[in-house]
Amino acid sequence: VVGPNGTTTKPKYTIKVSSSTNVTVAGSRWPAANPYPQGGALLPFNRIVAYYGNFYSRNMGILGELDHDDLIAKFDSTIAAWEAADPTTPVLPAVHYIATVAQGTAGPYGLWRNIMPDEHIERAYDLAHELDGVLFLDLQVGLSTLKTDLPYFREYLSRPDVHLGIDPEFSMKTGARPGSVIGTFDATDINYAIDYLADIVNEYKLPPKVLVVHRFTDNMVTNYQDIKPRPEVQVVIDMDGWGAKELKTGTYNRVIIPEPVEFTGMKLFYKNDLKPPSTGLFSPSEVLEFTPKPIYIQYQ
Repeated sequence: VVGPNGTTTKPKYTIKVSSSTNVTVAGSRWPAANPYPQGGALLPFNRIVAYYGNFYSRNMGILGELDHDDLIAKFDSTIAAWEAADPTTPVLPAVHYIATVAQGTAGPYGLWRNIMPDEHIERAYDLAHELDGVLFLDLQVGLSTLKTDLPYFREYLSRPDVHLGIDPEFSMKTGARPGSVIGTFDATDINYAIDYLADIVNEYKLPPKVLVVHRFTDNMVTNYQDIKPRPEVQVVIDMDGWGAKELKTGTYNRVIIPEPVEFTGMKLFYKNDLKPPSTGLFSPSEVLEFTPKPIYIQYQ
């Protein structure tokens, strides 16, 4: 670095302007270096705050628990709390709808998952519009695969405001029944989803998609170092373990921080996070104390 008097000093850090999360510092784990996104990217310019669930079930998340007006009122208060906690980062509401649901029976094709009807997905899409937000379609593939299931949703993913979530917990590569053991996705699976979304972005000239990958154990995502975000797709590893604050903090520190991909998220459970010995749900200001700060927040 050349100073005003002509002297030169060696910079303390070597900075690479190569990350969609501002800059990376050589030798530091975060922010992770990744291709700069194409125009119109949502992250890190917004914090996405999502409500999660399925309209068929009151037990799978907040989307199925409340009547429409109560849901809107609760969502509005949640958004306001995040805006107050971090006024510098715009909050983007999102509906995170479980579009393929892992189930306890094999079904007619032996895949142990059920694809939601179009009218439910359109209902979720309309709700996202009512909130001035975006829609995420979440896939629990069971004994199916992303290669088999993603084409069912191509028409929806071709819309500029529809994004994707994938849940390794219910990807049963061993053939086990969903829910009996925790499933897994490898980097090859995640890269398949990234490439699938990137192809849609390029075909329809869309802004980048966001891909949310749920995770709360080491083995839910394998070979993380081989995951390849692209300028067309922004990848969020979402810590969705439940429990007391101390337990969630430990999971974030043990599972998410050591294996950087691009962005991080955190799931907050209105019910499970309050089970004893828990003393309360993380507030927005408490979530913002994590490093790196989660840019995607999901409430179940």
